[in-house]
Amino acid sequence: MIKKWEAYEINDKAVEEMSKENNISKCLATVLYNRGIEKNKIHNFLYPEIKDLYDPFLFKGMDLAVARIIKAINNKEHITIYGDYDVDGITSTMILMKFLKSREAMVDYYLPNRLTEGYGLNNEAVDEIFERGTNLLITVDCGISAHDEVEYAKSKGIDVIITDHHECPEKLPNAIAVIDAKRDDNTYPCSVLAGCGVSFKVVQALVKELGLDDEEFLRFLDIAALGTIADIVPLVDENRVIVKFGLEAIKKTSNIGLKALINVSGVKTIDSGGISFGLAPRINACGRMGKAELALKMLLTENFKEANEIANELQKMNFERQEVEKEILNEALEQIKEQHLDKDKIMVMGNEKWHHGVIGIVSSKITETYYKPSILVSFEDGEGKGSGRSVDGFDLHSALSSCQDLLLKYGGHEMAIGLTMKKENFEEFKKKINEYAKDILPDDAIPTVRYDMEITNKDITMEKVQELKLLEPYGEGNLPPLFAYKNVRVDSIRTLSNDKHLKLNIKDEHRIFSAIAFNMGNKKNEIRMGERADILHTLEINSYNGINMIQLNIKDIKKSI
Repeated sequence: MIKKWEAYEINDKAVEEMSKENNISKCLATVLYNRGIEKNKIHNFLYPEIKDLYDPFLFKGMDLAVARIIKAINNKEHITIYGDYDVDGITSTMILMKFLKSREAMVDYYLPNRLTEGYGLNNEAVDEIFERGTNLLITVDCGISAHDEVEYAKSKGIDVIITDHHECPEKLPNAIAVIDAKRDDNTYPCSVLAGCGVSFKVVQALVKELGLDDEEFLRFLDIAALGTIADIVPLVDENRVIVKFGLEAIKKTSNIGLKALINVSGVKTIDSGGISFGLAPRINACGRMGKAELALKMLLTENFKEANEIANELQKMNFERQEVEKEILNEALEQIKEQHLDKDKIMVMGNEKWHHGVIGIVSSKITETYYKPSILVSFEDGEGKGSGRSVDGFDLHSALSSCQDLLLKYGGHEMAIGLTMKKENFEEFKKKINEYAKDILPDDAIPTVRYDMEITNKDITMEKVQELKLLEPYGEGNLPPLFAYKNVRVDSIRTLSNDKHLKLNIKDEHRIFSAIAFNMGNKKNEIRMGERADILHTLEINSYNGINMIQLNIKDIKKSI
């Protein structure tokens, strides 16, 4: 797909000042400027410290939650933690569960089944929790919109504390405490914590109130970092502190389950990429297949054998998920071709056989391929459950709102949605949502890639590449810096892994740089050896046989004009 390249607008004077005042290169200063890092926050961004973690009692409702939890611990009341089936929900549950168990609390958990219950608190779950004899229900990574369910729990004599990180409704549920930095009356400095980040802060507050050593909450940094990276929240502010130190904690983790998963997955480098593409998919896979409890058991167990058995089971489930995903993707692509759905503004497709735990991933791939919003619907017993992804600039949630008369329920945000409908409304929904998008989405939308600056061979030095590592950990809101390198000679080019990837040598004057282009083997006939090319790339260090070399990781390539 052709992409439009666009450089950030740079204020040379401001960049020069940032460079001098912080004793950093203009290259690093440019990237920081492009990220919108304010002058007085540059040092904390580049050199975060544990002491940068905020006081958890700055959260509205934290004092009420802590008081009620401590009362439950002291009185041996039955506490149930209600989580979610994704990595964020599982890690949120684990953090609070493990800490409360260490205080000898009577605590258990409830994770809803993705396939039969869906997301969030539900009355049937409350019934089961009531039967357990629960006195206090604490939600993690969910609950902020559960008005009716909270009232139902209260009617059964169950107190409820809500901890969440999702957008808040105008009216909050009537719980003992509601902890969410997206509250309208929020006073907490960081509003982008993941659910596990909020759970981590609850434990921090409990540690502080109980007069315990800070190590009692810092020991959960590894799990908090895992969930934070997996939930794709911006890695800025307090999230950056959690992940920076959490990654170091993962490298030497004492969590038996996490160790087992690292070994089974074969992840060699513990960084945000290793977590995102190595560990998180395996934990998510069991949730997608309706068995989220497995991953939680793995993170909670103290038994090496059990940890390894579960880690291997997650590995197997992830493979099964990949196979199901491939099958659905091929069927969806065939449907697009047969029905000419690529001509529609929004590609809507459905199938009786599709696994609704996986269709969201497939929708992402279709949207990425065609650069159009897509919605996939899985039908069963006359009802369809759907998942959709959008493109920059188009609010898919608003599009659903225009069709709400055809939907049983829906939710999500601008870029990702979920829905439930009657099968009989599918064709009408398809027409109506495309009618909504008719005057909003252009016919020839082209994805825009923004890069930090254009560089030459003189800018590419080991010293500068090492300096750029100060920007790590990378993730949402802090992507690796992207550079344009133009009119360079392709000295050699070949494919790897059955034509999946490209391996190149780039020559500029007297210097030759090694470059890799993952998943770009389809461009092997577009760029030939000896031709001039423009490339968009990140800079990294490739270590081989004890030798460090600069490598260009190519994100896009085209012939020079």
